[in-house]
Amino acid sequence: MSVSYRLPDGAEMAFDQPATGLDLANRISKKLAKQALAVKVDGALKDVYLTLPAGSTVQIVTREDTDGLELIRHDAAHIMAEAVQELFPGTQVTIGPTIENGFYYDFHREQPFTPEDLKAVEKRMHEIVKRNEDIRREVWDRNEAVEFFLEQGETFKAEIIRDLPADQEVSLYRQGNFIDLCRGPHLPSTSKLGDGFKLTKVAGAYWRGDSNNPQLQRIYGTAWRNKDELNAYLKQIEEAEKRDHRKLGREMGLFHQQEEAVGSMFWHPKGWRLRRTLENYIRGKMERNGYQEVNTPQMMDRKLWEQSGHWDKYGDDMFTICTHDHRDMAIKPMNCPGHVQIFNQGLKSYRDLPIRLGEFTTLFRNEAHGALHGLMRARTFGQDDAHIFCTEAQINEETAAFIKMLREVYADFDFTEIKVMFSDRPANRAGSDETWDRAESALKAAVESVGLDYILNPGEGAFYGPKLEFQLRDAIGRDWQCGTLQVDFVLPERLDAEYVGEDSQRHRPVMLHRAVLGSLERFLGIVIESTAGYLPLWLSPLPVVVATITNAVDGYAAEVSAALAEAGVTNETDLRNEKIGYKVREHSKSKVPVILVLGEKEAAEGQVAIRRLGSQNTEVMALEAAVALLKEQTRMPH
Repeated sequence: MSVSYRLPDGAEMAFDQPATGLDLANRISKKLAKQALAVKVDGALKDVYLTLPAGSTVQIVTREDTDGLELIRHDAAHIMAEAVQELFPGTQVTIGPTIENGFYYDFHREQPFTPEDLKAVEKRMHEIVKRNEDIRREVWDRNEAVEFFLEQGETFKAEIIRDLPADQEVSLYRQGNFIDLCRGPHLPSTSKLGDGFKLTKVAGAYWRGDSNNPQLQRIYGTAWRNKDELNAYLKQIEEAEKRDHRKLGREMGLFHQQEEAVGSMFWHPKGWRLRRTLENYIRGKMERNGYQEVNTPQMMDRKLWEQSGHWDKYGDDMFTICTHDHRDMAIKPMNCPGHVQIFNQGLKSYRDLPIRLGEFTTLFRNEAHGALHGLMRARTFGQDDAHIFCTEAQINEETAAFIKMLREVYADFDFTEIKVMFSDRPANRAGSDETWDRAESALKAAVESVGLDYILNPGEGAFYGPKLEFQLRDAIGRDWQCGTLQVDFVLPERLDAEYVGEDSQRHRPVMLHRAVLGSLERFLGIVIESTAGYLPLWLSPLPVVVATITNAVDGYAAEVSAALAEAGVTNETDLRNEKIGYKVREHSKSKVPVILVLGEKEAAEGQVAIRRLGSQNTEVMALEAAVALLKEQTRMPH
């Protein structure tokens, strides 16, 4: 009996009997068989040594594939767990998933892990890799599995098995003397992990995320295809720590945070000037692209959020307040429902569309304490948030205009590498399948009309519509998701928005939710870290400092400062009785882009000596020419 399988390129491969993924790889080439980590069978990832269903489409997965890297990180967690139990008998292993760039495993152990313990665990992991232990899947009877783990003192694993759905197969993986509960798949042996891993830190956690449950210790690690990738990542992390916007924010005198306002910023004068400059920049962009700025209430009745669907989806993340007349009010986490209320005032005609409404008011989201991270993840923030109310026929044109503006904005901040993700319908969504079919088809058509390449991100759309996510790459190679565009047929229906069409009938508008920068605070954090604080002159909150060498030229310094101010160039004077070298070092540390150094010679000749941040050179220029130059260089783009 012949059994055949289809390869990704459409070719078919026949065997006399059912084959494994390793059999297929060997048939293709011995080299591929050595590289094989797993197989994709009709799109599902499986162990490479398992028998394949007849007629299935099979792809060999190697460490170069995205799935291969996920497997490496998955197995790094299991090999770490094996190492921990060998070194610290009696430690219970609980759950250990992969995460972005790495993995973790939660352990229950009375004694805290120390940095020296982590070094020992990492060393043992390398030894386990060298042992080349086979990793094999076993299917167990549920009761036998529970009994086995209880005998091993693994009460957490026993609890997990008891809680599995009755129809779910209980699979265990054996590597050497270590047995762990896991759905798999796994690498065929520990040697396939390689040496591109490192343990990074220990943190606290609770069993199943509940503070009423036992406290656990979480060991984090990072894992890559090889040592070179690992070293590149560690170098990136080291560079990121130097560029941490919270550290630079203190040095530059921009903002601070404190426990009395967790998740919010205390903006200092320079910081707020920076924040306001960014807001005014994007405001100008939006105005030139036909947006009208509006302002909606910070608190609105719970009923409106229930009607829109946000209450069911985001209710736990909202700050709420009960008024003296017993009305439940939500402090707004987004602007969408409020903008629909403005659209609904007065009957609209198809001739009025598109209507583009933008807003910059502060939003409030009850982010988990552990997720907060300076400007990057805050509880209070502003957005360049806007909603476009248009007809279905206008979606292509509006999408093209938005993408054009987004590219221009990112280019102004030197972000030229942009990746686009297309997120389609999530499992938990509002609206009918027919509505989602229309929305997804419309967005795909719009994207294709502008020739935009995208990567499909299945199931990650908003609850009301599919979305595009725009990821930009910073100066040290990190990707950040900032801009979004969402096509929404649902909220206009739920909130009863309508316009009179060319046929004199009532129609629902399409609502496009869009942002270029996203959170203004987060975007500033990204820019600060990408530039390492070396902000462009137009964005810098203090682009110029006028510094004197001697107090004899204080009068001339006032004249220079006034000339700059008259030209619209923000500046400060430094007239302190300090050496000029000290002044230059201090202002350089706070990332002032330009220092105009004034001595008696400059005062006598009506000149200034220009020192630029990061340069040891000094350029002497007539005051009038310097003011004209700096006026041009501090001009906001476009």
